[in-house]
Amino acid sequence: MKKNIKYLAILALGLVACESEFDNPIDEAGVYVSGDADFSKYVALGNSLTAGFADNALYTSGQENSYPNILSKQFAFAGGGEFTQPLMADDIGGFSNDPSVFGPRLVLSNGADGPVPVPYSGGQPSTDFTNKLTGFFNNMGVPGAKSYHLVAQGYGNVAGVAQGTANPYFVRFAQSDNTSVLADAMAQDPTFFTLWIGNNDILSYATSGGVGEDHNETGEQNPQNYGSLDITNNTTFASVYSQLVTTLTSGGAKGVLINLPQITSSPFFTTVPNNALVLDETQAASLTGFFQAFVGIATQVLASPPNNIPLAQAQAIAAQYAIQFNAGPNRFLIKETSPTNPFGFRQMTEKELLLLTIDRGALAQGYGSVVLSDEVLQVLGLLQMGGTPTPEQGALVINAVSAIEDKDALDSAEVAAISAARTSYNAAIEGLANANGLGFLDVATILDQAANGGFAFNGGTVTSDFVTGGGFSLDGVHPTPRAHAIVVNGLVKVIESKYKANIPTVGPADFGTITFGD
Repeated sequence: MKKNIKYLAILALGLVACESEFDNPIDEAGVYVSGDADFSKYVALGNSLTAGFADNALYTSGQENSYPNILSKQFAFAGGGEFTQPLMADDIGGFSNDPSVFGPRLVLSNGADGPVPVPYSGGQPSTDFTNKLTGFFNNMGVPGAKSYHLVAQGYGNVAGVAQGTANPYFVRFAQSDNTSVLADAMAQDPTFFTLWIGNNDILSYATSGGVGEDHNETGEQNPQNYGSLDITNNTTFASVYSQLVTTLTSGGAKGVLINLPQITSSPFFTTVPNNALVLDETQAASLTGFFQAFVGIATQVLASPPNNIPLAQAQAIAAQYAIQFNAGPNRFLIKETSPTNPFGFRQMTEKELLLLTIDRGALAQGYGSVVLSDEVLQVLGLLQMGGTPTPEQGALVINAVSAIEDKDALDSAEVAAISAARTSYNAAIEGLANANGLGFLDVATILDQAANGGFAFNGGTVTSDFVTGGGFSLDGVHPTPRAHAIVVNGLVKVIESKYKANIPTVGPADFGTITFGD
């Protein structure tokens, strides 16, 4: 994630990290019971959501406030055993091997234009992923892992990190070079498990602006042919997930499967509105006039060699670029390549999204609309006087349009691809939970509440608003400790209902949100 972007001004700065406490612990023996479950060996499998990744890094306090670690403390009231995690070496995050890629966590700092997330500057990462940890760990969350990575042999082999076939987070605690995450989990003989995997099977595509491939469109089902930014084929996901569940339950372990939230509702996709091109009346009239001139020049280009399109047809094609602007908010322009859109841009539609990482300074300078140089203004002046620009002058006007690149936005087709994949994944997850008699947590509904009015708890409300909402860390994607606590309470309800257990919940207000300064 880019670290140097400017964020919107934030007024409410009352959210600070704090130590967590149990909501309702009771010391009386026998009050809490495991019911039909056995919490003596709890293992959590997943990706960054399970590991405790937050603020664009994995660091110790984030791991300590991960939902599995919090949940294990609640299990301790009903026979739960020791819960260990592959803790990072510091609370800074990142790897000393390559801090340019795996840098420190983000913290909130006061910038010239208001509070802004910046990389922690109080120290350098001290975690070396080549320093192997010893022993097994109950938290098997591996940041960056997709569903099929959990069954991939060699995913923890340090020799494969440079080639992208191994994961440095798993390298630290893999039991051997050829093992898999699932194999190491099963080697611990788990009695209870949680599985929250699949988010990265679509997230990397989404956060890259959809520059990868959607393998529900290509039909490719072999993950060995996938790029890191691709959407996993639905059939492949269902098959891998079934393998995970079958293996995890093979020894009689019980558990809970967790579905996937609507990732495009997170602050990474909702903080920068696509109608943030705010104009006054003069600016709106000027921009409208620019595109009227653009239509004339486009018509000339289409009707002239080498295109040689009949004039009436050229005029009809060029007419789509007669974009009207009004005083107030207007939607940005986005790139689009199609046979019917020869100049490759259009105005964004309501449901299309800009990414949090977009360069807002560039937006202020015309990115997403028009960059007017002195030379372009001279050509516009010539047109106003009734002159005819040369082809070279016409090209200046056409090239002045600065539509938003694919990497900075999700268009309607990309949003639809993400939604369709998630819907299919979630159907598979719930179906496998039902078929195997496992608990099922609909975390998507919980997080949807945060995005639509807020999720209320005893002590406040969590929303999906960036920074101030309390639900998402400073990377705009990963949960805060408070959100992890809400997930824990959701899991407790499912476990109590499914397995006749009685486990204490936690108080979300006792868990922090974001970190200010260094």
